Amino acid sequence: MTGRVNFTYPERIFIRNEMFTQNGIFTQNGILLMNEKFFDLKKEKQDRMINASLKVFAEGGYAHASTDDIVREASVSKGLLFHYFGSKLGTYAFMYRYSVRFFLLELSAAKVGGSRNVFDMAKQVEQARWQVLKGYPYLLAFLQKSRTENVKEALLETEDMKEKLDEAYEKILADVNAEGLPAGTDAKKLLQMLLFTMDGIMNEQFGKGAFQADMLHEEVISYLNNFRNALMPPEE
Repeated sequence: MTGRVNFTYPERIFIRNEMFTQNGIFTQNGILLMNEKFFDLKKEKQDRMINASLKVFAEGGYAHASTDDIVREASVSKGLLFHYFGSKLGTYAFMYRYSVRFFLLELSAAKVGGSRNVFDMAKQVEQARWQVLKGYPYLLAFLQKSRTENVKEALLETEDMKEKLDEAYEKILADVNAEGLPAGTDAKKLLQMLLFTMDGIMNEQFGKGAFQADMLHEEVISYLNNFRNALMPPEE
């Protein structure tokens, strides 16, 4: 059984409290990342702008993403986008920080019991991914795309949050154990393989144009269960 802390606007409260100076403007390296009043918009409009940005950046990366495509996808004006995020770079930097913080919140909320078994740990990560994708279908694809980003200015604006994300994954990998696995199995490498499999299944569904968070979750869980049954067959 999995569970989830029932957050109320979790990412908005958490990010708003952490990210802003007293004047309500968040900047980094002199770049406007956003105006706090973005969070005063109705949630539906916030999510339209966030989801549109995530989709465009996930599909094209920073270099090929266009703010024209973002505003068209979000059905807002370019003036409104720049009012809140300042520029394309500001939009990208905020979306990355927002995505990492939101994912880490869900990761901390995922509950799969006390076991540190590799398959339980994989299901904990999958629980977080599922919750993220129900609200932000392109968030994980965006984070995945950002790993191959090569535009210097985009890399500079996201390097601190990338370290936080990497640290979270390293902690998961460090905590996993080989309980119940065949002798000689490297639990850390097995968990990495399962995480790669999750990404592959997600990419396949996007490629087919048939992405649905619940269907993806069911597919991932079926793969994890198959791996588990192969390596840890139930006792008869």
